[in-house]
Amino acid sequence: MTEDKKTSEQYLDLYKLAVEMADRVSARRATANAFFLTVNTALLAFVSSNSLNVLWLVALAGIALSVAWWMLLKSYRELNGAKFSVINEMENNLEVRVFNKEWEILKTNRPPGWRGKYAELGTVERVVPLIFAALYVAVFVKALLS
Repeated sequence: MTEDKKTSEQYLDLYKLAVEMADRVSARRATANAFFLTVNTALLAFVSSNSLNVLWLVALAGIALSVAWWMLLKSYRELNGAKFSVINEMENNLEVRVFNKEWEILKTNRPPGWRGKYAELGTVERVVPLIFAALYVAVFVKALLS
């Protein structure tokens, strides 16, 4: 096997590994989202069935969970952003630039029939913890005023 061929195969293996690692981060992010959604839903159900004496405590716990969730999503977004920067840079040395092309289509060359601006998943999913936090703030205020 020639040195060029060996180097080319190693490069392709590294590219495949980078793509796989980015996919794993996305899977972990989805698992974290499912966990936090379940915990927050359970907490809000607990709020509806409890006395005002403990509502403020539950609300504070919910706010803390929501903040942790939001920060975790931010971290995952930054990690995946770095991984895709590496992947996109690696694609400059490949014949086909799959991820670069996909991003270009999503951001600029939207096909006919696609309306509006592309809403990135990371941006959309970070709204959910903020909604829960707002609900917990409302519960906290209600507990204080009662």
